Parts: sequence; C-alpha cells; structure tokens
Amino acid sequence: MMITTTEKLTEVCGRFAQLPFITLDTEFIREKTYWPVLCLIQIASKDEAYCIDPLAQDIYLTPLFDLLQNENVVKVFHAARQDLEIFYHLTGQIPTPLFDTQVAAMVCGFGESASYQQLVQDLTNTAIDKSMRYTDWSKRPLTDTQVAYALHDVTHLVKVYEKLVAKLAENGRGEWLKEEMGVLTSIQTYDVGDDTAWTKVKCHFTGSRQMHIFAKICAWRERMAKLKNRPRRHIMKDDLIQELVVAHPTSAEQMDLMRSLPKGFSKSHYGMELVEVIASAMSEEVQKYEVPEKRKGLTNSQKNIGELVRLLLAVVSDDLGVAPKIIAGTDDIVDVIIGRSDAKVMSGWRYEVFGRYVALLKAGKLSFSYDTKRRRVKINELD
Repeated sequence: MMITTTEKLTEVCGRFAQLPFITLDTEFIREKTYWPVLCLIQIASKDEAYCIDPLAQDIYLTPLFDLLQNENVVKVFHAARQDLEIFYHLTGQIPTPLFDTQVAAMVCGFGESASYQQLVQDLTNTAIDKSMRYTDWSKRPLTDTQVAYALHDVTHLVKVYEKLVAKLAENGRGEWLKEEMGVLTSIQTYDVGDDTAWTKVKCHFTGSRQMHIFAKICAWRERMAKLKNRPRRHIMKDDLIQELVVAHPTSAEQMDLMRSLPKGFSKSHYGMELVEVIASAMSEEVQKYEVPEKRKGLTNSQKNIGELVRLLLAVVSDDLGVAPKIIAGTDDIVDVIIGRSDAKVMSGWRYEVFGRYVALLKAGKLSFSYDTKRRRVKINELD
C-alpha cells in the first residue's frame, strides 16, 4: 500500500500511535548532495505495512513527524544512523524512543555488524530478496514489485524486534542496549558543526599552526558543502586539504604554483575565498585543538599493551557471546592504553565485564592460559 496524501497518512499515523511499537526504514539517495534526498519511507506494525511517498505532490509529513516523537511508541530501525540523520535534518529532532536491531544483535551475540538479511534468516528462518538494493528510488512511478520489496524491510523487522527483545530479557542486557541508544539519539552524532568538521577528516598534523590552518580549511569546506548541498569531496578532496596546509598559499600567485590545482583556480570564487581563509589562519592567534591521541601515535610499549588489551577484549567478548565492538572500539582501547580517566570501559557495565580486567592487566595481576579441554584462552586473576 502506497500513501501519497496527507489525509491517508494522518489516518494511518493515528492508528499507529496507539501501538507499543512500529518498524521503520527509509530509501534515499545522496551521491550528489550533502543532505540525503528522502525518496521513500516504509512503516509497519504487526497487522499493517505502508510505503509513504515523500515525493508526492499532495503530502505533508507532519503526522509522521508527530508519531516519531510519540514517547509511547517505540520506533524500531535496523542500522538506524542514516535514517535518523534524515529525520534530524528534516525536523531538528531524533525519533524517540528508539530501538536499533543491529545494535541489539551485537548485544545478543550476532556479530559486529549483522545485516538485516542475515538477522531475518537467523531469527525467522526466512530468506529475503535483496536484488533491488541498488534501485533508484527517486524515479516515479514505482512498480508493485519495488513497493513489495521495500515493505519487506519493515514487515520482517517486526518479528526480528520481538525475538531480540525476548533475548535481551533472557540475558539481562537491556541496560547495555540503552547506553548505546543514547549515542544514536544524541544530536551531536548528526550535527557536524563547521568548527568541528576537522575532527571528521584524517590528518597527521600535530603542530599548532598547521592544525589551525587545517581546521579553518575544513570549516570552509563544510560551509560550502552545506551551502551548495554537495558532497564534501565535490567541494574539495581530503588529500588536497593536506596539500594546502603544507603549502599554505596566502596569495593567488602562491596558489598558482600548486600543481594539484587546476589552472586558473586561484581566480575562481573558491580559490579567492581559500586564499583569504589561509591568510587569516596564518596571521591570527592559534586556537587550541585537542588532537585525538590516536593521531599522535603510540610508543612501542603502548602498542604492546594494546595487543594484550585486544586479546583480553577478544576473550571477554567470546565468553559473553557478544560482539567486541559493543564493549570497546578502537578509540576506547587507545583511551585505556594512554590512561585516560574518562575511558568509557572504566565505568558502568563495561567496567564490570571488561574494565576491571584491564586494570588488573596493567597492574600485573592478570595472566592468560590455554584451556585444552575447552580449546580457548582463559583469564586468570593473580594474587
């Protein structure tokens, strides 16, 4: 069923607002834009499933947006981050309350990034067709086959959700999931400010002046990408930013000497703005940038400790039957290695299952052995 009018959407959302949970998915394109272009929204309950056409002329999505903020209805997504980014851009709000089946699957031992297809197969013993995953959902009209395919992404999700909720009740890890949902529902996850855009770009600069220039160029590119609604890489590639920082041209003549820039670039609107940005960054007072420790590089001793921490993480996650990523990611391990007091794994449930072992390891009060009967590595606490 395709919803193409506000009247029908209001009717359906009114019914769904009385339910304990609904499942949702979106189809979008963003290859040529900064902001995702929403092409289709799928929504389902135990008894009904619909495709909402946001491109239809006679539809306003306000009833859906109101439903997404209804605190009495759990909104169930799979791998929700990009879907949430879309709704945040459209409304300035994150759907709440939220349940991400991919994150729940990690907590329940289905691997680090369980696909929807695999979860449906494992939990409902149903094979789903993914042959249309590369469909251009912006084209109209959509065929009945396309609509049916799109609906599968939310109809099977109903059973997947129910199965995972039951497993969480059994293993008592609901709080683990709740903490991860907090990250997904944080506005900071989706609102990339111009002045913090540099944190999303890989670089190896540690000098204060170079970092200042780097941050200012990244901020300029972020502004341009939003203004033009084009991908960042279409405005300027990351490699070119690195080169500009090293060369730091403060005049059109200096910029013309860079072989990686097209001829005449310095006279273009972008070129002239960049010269001003770099010149200002070269002359103004340098700001303080908290460069992530992982960019600074670790000593050989720290790297060795990291190997032991990763082994410990692998053993703990295997014993618990959960994906290692749900306990600690790469940055979390670095935080532990360098001894950050606010390391995520040193508080809450992560401390109970992993962080306390890390503390024992660093204090020389933990060892590893191989259990030949169980054929697995064993953790030993030493006196």
